[in-house]
Amino acid sequence: MTMSSKVVVLGTGGTIASTDGDDGATPSRSGTELVDAVPGIETHADLDVREVVQTPSFDIDPDDIAAVARGARDAAAEGATGVVVTHGTDTMEESAYYLDLVLDLPIPVVLTGAQRRPDEVSPDGPSNLLTAVRAATSEHLAGAGGVYVAFDEELHAARDVTKAHTSALSTFVSPDACPIVRFTREGERVLRAPGSRSVTLDVTETSADVEMVKTGVGVGARQLRAALDAGVDGIVVEGTGLGNTTGALGDAIADAVDAGTPVVLTSRCHAGAVAPVYGTSGGGETLHRHGVISGDDLPAHKARVKLMLALAASDGDGGTVRDAFA
Repeated sequence: MTMSSKVVVLGTGGTIASTDGDDGATPSRSGTELVDAVPGIETHADLDVREVVQTPSFDIDPDDIAAVARGARDAAAEGATGVVVTHGTDTMEESAYYLDLVLDLPIPVVLTGAQRRPDEVSPDGPSNLLTAVRAATSEHLAGAGGVYVAFDEELHAARDVTKAHTSALSTFVSPDACPIVRFTREGERVLRAPGSRSVTLDVTETSADVEMVKTGVGVGARQLRAALDAGVDGIVVEGTGLGNTTGALGDAIADAVDAGTPVVLTSRCHAGAVAPVYGTSGGGETLHRHGVISGDDLPAHKARVKLMLALAASDGDGGTVRDAFA
């Protein structure tokens, strides 16, 4: 970090900004209040705090994330060293991945939040916010760009990270990878190269309607066929194992692809990628022959974000959508 480091902090609400009330916890503290609660944070950078929205992340929507993307672009154009986004943990990984897909900036964008509110005992928000600012001004990330999640003194790549525990302070992990950096009192331990792991899509906003369908023992085709009847733009199927479904669901997937609706296949497993191996109506090899798009190792909720953005960028070109997942 140099004395000229400038970090723009974009506030969006979440637990880190929430306090309890008669009707439950809600975001109530401003980004400035969050920054002021972190001792010594001003020694790492000049901080410019801006509010984008105030919402729990379980209710954040694509328009809100697009507003964050525009705020990050503005910050980069103004010469900021990095951007920090305070955000709820429930959907932080989806927002981070959305931003990684639509942004192509030379500066890091770092999302952070908290598992404990500021009015609870031992809140983790101040430590996480300090870690995020340290990451945004790190010489190891300078010029590398990319979007990250900073939590519990670790920095994870947006494409790889997921929330693994409902309440643990070390909730964010990268199941098939390791963190980018671990932060200590003395400095940083760089574990792998920084930078984006995502394709860049030439779009910021999306209104695409994408349904998620989950298979399991005895699951039928009702939900998928109802989605088709409703005219959805795309479907993400969370399969089992290497990417398999029940026979009934497999047959409905074939009908969806034949009707021109893109279907992305993922796995409910926490690590590993889908692969076309098994036959029968719902086996991965059969689904591959029907024309499903491989979601590789993306979880269903991230594949949905990618499909929504790919549809917005494709202007109806199915080949462009498929290429985005190649």
